[in-house]
Amino acid sequence: MNNKTAAVQMRNITKTFGSVVANDKVNLDIYKGEVLALLGENGSGKTTMMNMLSGIYFPDEGEIFINGQPTVISSPKDAFDHGIGMIHQHFKLVDVLTAAENIVLGLKEEGRLNIEAVAAKVKKICDAYGFEVDPYQKIYNMSVSQKQTVEIVKVLYRGADILILDEPTAVLTPQETDKLFAVLRNMRNDGKAVVIITHKLHEVEDISDRVVILNHGKFVGDLITAQTSAQEMTNMMVGRAVELNINRPEPVDPRPRVEVQGLTVRSSDGILKLDDVTFTANSGEILGIAGISGCGQKELLEAIAGLQRTESGTIRYIRDDGTAENLVGKDPLEIASMGVALSFVPEDRLGMGLVGNMDLTDNMMLRSFREGPSFLINRKKPRLLAEKVVKDLEVNTPGVSTPIRRLSGGNVQKVLLGREIASSPTVLLTAYAVRGLDINSSYTIYDLLTRQKQAGVAVIYVGEDLDVLLELCDRILVLCGGKVSGLVDGKTAEKHQIGMMMTKLGGEAANE
Repeated sequence: MNNKTAAVQMRNITKTFGSVVANDKVNLDIYKGEVLALLGENGSGKTTMMNMLSGIYFPDEGEIFINGQPTVISSPKDAFDHGIGMIHQHFKLVDVLTAAENIVLGLKEEGRLNIEAVAAKVKKICDAYGFEVDPYQKIYNMSVSQKQTVEIVKVLYRGADILILDEPTAVLTPQETDKLFAVLRNMRNDGKAVVIITHKLHEVEDISDRVVILNHGKFVGDLITAQTSAQEMTNMMVGRAVELNINRPEPVDPRPRVEVQGLTVRSSDGILKLDDVTFTANSGEILGIAGISGCGQKELLEAIAGLQRTESGTIRYIRDDGTAENLVGKDPLEIASMGVALSFVPEDRLGMGLVGNMDLTDNMMLRSFREGPSFLINRKKPRLLAEKVVKDLEVNTPGVSTPIRRLSGGNVQKVLLGREIASSPTVLLTAYAVRGLDINSSYTIYDLLTRQKQAGVAVIYVGEDLDVLLELCDRILVLCGGKVSGLVDGKTAEKHQIGMMMTKLGGEAANE
């Protein structure tokens, strides 16, 4: 491995945004014929570093060498000219065009309008690396992984030898991830330099040859993957030893708490989002909901919380004394007063759950004002609650009078979840509770949900990471295209089996 050629050398790279130092004198080498994993917690500067290499940002200090030559990259076009292509988390494709049209969009080369010739070149790239792309397929008819494939083919078509992928598996099933990794290995074997930004340690172990770890904008380690472990990588990322086990105690006296029968929901434009969904959530257990993004998970939680109109079906809330009440048709306030708390952590946390300009105490009051008309006068309880959430969940904030919008995503998340739990719910609905959080915060939140379960709460957990669902949840309900494709035991289920059920592949078989 020592005789490799450095495709990229970044030396003493520094980048600041206002008073925040995103990268602090970072040195980084990227070699041809290698998959490099760039690892670090949120805000450690991984994406900023790669955005400088791909021409989106310009470094404040430092130098970049491409193939040994000092190089100035001041735009994405410069990056392309040097064979660097970055595939971002959010794809930049035009929906109404075909794959081939997207691939040549913006190019000036001769023959770009001859779509047959473009399709032939696309096929050649696909055959070389094991991609599957139909050049004539419209983007709006594609799955997420097909769109991602088009993005990768697009940069290869433009001659990229250095590929950067930002969180490429965030929305892929295990099967799609395996396919992507097979392609990346083919690229590496062809001498290309591949950089993957990720926070999933098992994927780092699976795909990368070398790992570079950043912590708070500083370079902290460069390791050969085969010679390290998930535990060592985590400790370097966080800066101290971190416990990497999710504790899953047995459910305590589980009893039916929410019974959903034949639930059907359509979006405002008439698209079927949930189709005849039936399941039971028990008190004292965590029920996981798995599915490809947009398969009805969000609508399911919103329907239970009274935020989503249902077309048909019932959602029964069962009290401790065995009496039951249908939640369909009730407003969110009535449902909340029965003990159903929706900690819906959407992508837009500030838009849905918290008010950015208000401080932590005032955001706690948004929940507690329901207890009576005197909430404007009594700030003591919300303040104590804010202080308790800050202390218990290790929220990183100068104080409870700091405006929420000044906190990082992870800290905002903890405040939101802490506030919902503080209302002592009997049902806790959480969607993407750890989306975008670093490892440390994520494990704090898993622990928090497990403690709720042990207190007899029925926890419904919608998550994207199948490894976590399998470790955290007692049972997992799998949705595929708005239908239930199976219900599995968290302890005995297998990741690829759930992946099959999430796609059309194994849905039918799983039900037999």
